Amino acid sequence: MRGREGVNSAVRSDYDVVVVGGGPGGSTLSTLVALQGHRVLLLEKEQFPRHQIGESLLPSTVHGICRLLGVADEVADAGFVKKHGGTFRWGLNAEPWSFDFSVSEKFSGPTSYAYQVERMKFDKILLDNARSKGVDVRERCDAVDVLEEDGRIRGVRYDDADGVRREVRAEFVADASGNRSRIHKRIGGARRYSEFFQNIAVFGYFTGGKRAPAPGSGNITCASFDLGWFWYIPLSDELTSVGAVLRRESAERLKDGPRAKVLEGLIGECPLIAGFLADAERVTEGPYGEVRIRKDYSYIQERFWRPGMALVGDAACFIDPLFSSGVHLSTYSALLAARSINTALSGAIAEADCFREYETRYRREYEVFHDFLVAFYDMQRDEHAYFREAKNITGSSATDTESFVELVGGGASDESALISTAPSSSRKRRADLLERSRKIHWQGSRVQVQAIFGESMGDDALYEGGLVESPDGMHWARPGQPAS
Repeated sequence: MRGREGVNSAVRSDYDVVVVGGGPGGSTLSTLVALQGHRVLLLEKEQFPRHQIGESLLPSTVHGICRLLGVADEVADAGFVKKHGGTFRWGLNAEPWSFDFSVSEKFSGPTSYAYQVERMKFDKILLDNARSKGVDVRERCDAVDVLEEDGRIRGVRYDDADGVRREVRAEFVADASGNRSRIHKRIGGARRYSEFFQNIAVFGYFTGGKRAPAPGSGNITCASFDLGWFWYIPLSDELTSVGAVLRRESAERLKDGPRAKVLEGLIGECPLIAGFLADAERVTEGPYGEVRIRKDYSYIQERFWRPGMALVGDAACFIDPLFSSGVHLSTYSALLAARSINTALSGAIAEADCFREYETRYRREYEVFHDFLVAFYDMQRDEHAYFREAKNITGSSATDTESFVELVGGGASDESALISTAPSSSRKRRADLLERSRKIHWQGSRVQVQAIFGESMGDDALYEGGLVESPDGMHWARPGQPAS
């Protein structure tokens, strides 16, 4: 094993990386590290498939991350509902208003859509893909603590599927086990909860709900009402996910009786959703038969990493789900963390520099969503004011409407692997796309460029002494210097 700064090469490790959590973030990270030839173990507490909330994806995930993972075709063939945009009954406008991803040239063309997915199916696709790419995936294995020596995390202690306590050593541990992580506190620092976003969601599933006319029949609908807002997500021709997100001061309503009755009463207070569900029936059996409650308290960790360990996805931060950003933030952070781990393992750049880059970029993406959501919760505005606010926050050179679509489509950062356009062998077409992405300073477009053309477009450092992505998009490099 080669000597690496920050890594004691004299200590034998069973794996190069142990990833805790098999959701989209953990599957993405483990796959992107394993594809570089590293030994990766993934520990997942549950047995897949399993229910998970958060069914609405963004284009940056579908056309960027899924391409990088090699599952774009499998996801396309899975029969998921296409969403071409979204519909809101929000703000001063009493009538619902919609947006299409195709409004922005960054999403225009044959890939101007995302999917509504049953997370049980989508997450299993990603986890099975990780296994097929060489990741040692072990389900029903619960990480209970980390191993620490001389101030560095050296591995994980876990209970296996038979309840046997085991230890595994690794040079890096990535915690991608979500908001209920048992080991995130070992990173140090506190979890800071937002004073603004302290909501609680109650949700269930229905059959027979109404659909909008095509091509908007698959769009997500978000509708505000006196106590908060509703989501309405069509998962198939028959199945719909419906949830009410209540402000903290309205949470007492959850004590008014059985959850199913509470949800039914809340639906009756939102005319738009009540109309959609007028002829529908709630699912009462199987994995979708339970009415569930989820605290959607937004938070962010004071630290995202320490020597030998990093937090990924919801283990690091969580933001209000209004713009369906959960899977995007999880998989995007996994891409950034994979670059940091791959680079540190190669010994090309010090671990501290690699993870400083990771934390800076992930925090920036989180803050863009947070700041815009604060503005979007101001109900004394119309959609045009929201569009202008998106442009101000992202600093985009596009129109107000395009800026809004870029943000809610998962493209408000500056990443070369996320452009939404069909593959092309034309050198001029590729050059045009790269130049356009440079001009608009758009992270989402950059990740999809990498996914389509197999190499990154490069970028400028975000801060003095910062790093840039390597030509293969899977490492960091110093500006002006080739990656090793």
